Formats: sequence, C-alpha cells, structure tokens
Amino acid sequence: MILHKYENNPILSPNPSNDWENLVVCNPGMWHENGIFYMLYRAAGDDKNHIIRFGLATSEDGFNFSRVSDLPAFGPSAEGPDSGCVEDARIVKFDDYYYITYAFRPFHPGQYWKFAHDEVLTWDHGSNAPCFLKKNMANTALAMTKDFKTWIRLGRITQSDIDDRDVILFPEKINGKYAMLHRPKEWVGPQWGPQFPAIWLRYSDDMLVWNEPSHLLMEGIIGGWEEKIGGSTPPLKTDQGWLVLYHGVENGGNGYYSVGAVLLDLNDPTKIIGRTPEPIMWPEFDYEIEGFYKGCVFPTGNVIVGDTLFVYYGGADKYVGVATCSVTELVEHLLTNKME
Repeated sequence: MILHKYENNPILSPNPSNDWENLVVCNPGMWHENGIFYMLYRAAGDDKNHIIRFGLATSEDGFNFSRVSDLPAFGPSAEGPDSGCVEDARIVKFDDYYYITYAFRPFHPGQYWKFAHDEVLTWDHGSNAPCFLKKNMANTALAMTKDFKTWIRLGRITQSDIDDRDVILFPEKINGKYAMLHRPKEWVGPQWGPQFPAIWLRYSDDMLVWNEPSHLLMEGIIGGWEEKIGGSTPPLKTDQGWLVLYHGVENGGNGYYSVGAVLLDLNDPTKIIGRTPEPIMWPEFDYEIEGFYKGCVFPTGNVIVGDTLFVYYGGADKYVGVATCSVTELVEHLLTNKME
C-alpha cells in the first residue's frame, strides 16, 4: 500500500517575485470546503535571519493552486512570544472558526541547514532568562480565523521549556473533551519510556488549557525507518476509526523522513487498531531530496473528497507536493495490520 504522488509535483515552488517566499514553500495546512481547497503554506525568503511566515493558496481541483496574495497571510507577531517565526500549520474547524496549531520561536532561527543538526540561532539573555529564550525554544501556539485573513492569536498551548511540536487537534470532541496529539522532544529515556521522540495524546476541557496527564500513544521502532516519530496530519474520521498519518525518521531522527499511517479507536483514540508496518510514502524525487533537508517528505495537511485521500506534504523543506490514495483501500490495509 502506497500513496500515489502527483506526476506534476511539486504543486507549489518558491516564488522569486516575493522576497518573503523566494527560497522556501513547504509543510502546508489544508482545508476543503464548498469545492475549494485552502492551503496555508510555510514560506521563507533568502534573508539570513530566515524569517518564516504563512502564505495562502487555493484550488478547485486539489492539484492546481493559485496564490491568493503577494503578501503573507500570517506571520510572526511584532513583540509577542511568536515574534521569531511561525511554522507548520495544522487546521481543524469548530463552529464558524478554523483553529490552527503552529510551531513558533521567540527569535528567528537563522539558516538552520548551515548549522549542526537540530541547531538554531541563540542569544545571551542572562543566567536568569527562561529556557524558552536561552534556547530559542520551539513551542506550539493556537490561532483562529474565519477567512484566513483576520486572525485571533490565542497563545501558547504547550509547556514553554520543552520542544513540543507536531501538535495536532482532533476535529471534534471525544467523550466531551478536546484531544490533541503532540511530540515532546525531551520526553525520552527511562523516565518517559521511549528511546526517541514519540507521539503522545492528551485531553482537555479547554483548547488553551492542556494540563491533564498525557498518554504515550505510539513510539518508533528501533533499527527501522521510523525510530523517531511525530504526528503529521489532523485525524480524519472514518467508519472504522480515526485515520492519522505520521512521519518516521531513521537513524534516531537524523536521516530520511518517511510516512506511515495509523487507525485509532473512535471513542478511545489511545487504542491503536492498526498501523502500517512499512512506509506508505518516502523520498524518491529531486524535489524531495535536493533541498534544505535532504530526503524529507513531511505531510501536514490531508482532506477526503469522496473516497480519495489527498495528502499534502513538504518536500526537502523547499517544495509542496500532493499524493493520493483510496480511503477504503488504506483503511482496509490498516485493518489487515491490526495491533495485538
């Protein structure tokens, strides 16, 4: 079982006409409604600070996208905790509002591909500065909008002193509570269980207050394609369970990024029904290998239209691609790979 990549990928490339997106476009949040596909994509220009923003593009067929504006749709705040960058939107909808989780930093990260693995720029703010400032730590925040033009920033929803990204909300309450997937980077070792960063799940009565205990949902498999894992796309509800795509990284997180899928129980998503033993997508083509992370397919958005699953992903931290498959076939594949 594999996802079928669109033959005309990449569907979005850097735009030399706009200095804020002339170097990178990748990792798009997605929504489909009333026949329109909305893409909130990560973008950056060739400035040395590597300031990261979101652009907006739309499509009627899910393959051919047009940028809505020459200006960013959303960017770092002027003086808030997310004044360094905003990254990797995931989109769900409650009532009339789209709720977007996104990663952020207090300061710009710099051109990270020129640094050692997993390093960003930092500054000295004194010995008493919070960890968030000392390490230019990545956290996750929540914003809401009705039109992807006017925004309400709701603030941080993860613990400030850990790198907790790949934070994804379920699109509806489960047993009266909101639910999220998250990937706390520091929750590894004997105290926590996993050897490498893993996927956790927690509940809340309020989308801004996430202080209930978190449950280890799934961890990587040592020696394989998915040693380090994280959630990728917002859960999609099917008759058989919640369909979730996740990314797996070989070599403890310092290798190729590939994609797997998991099926979670509708009423208790801490229960895994099925999990793909092998990746359903992996880096193959130049736009997935030759970029600012060499060898990366990183889904952040998915939608279902009829029986077709559209999966939108960043390629090599530089481009946007799309892949598709039959929802029925993927769910059946997961049901044949049930977890004991």
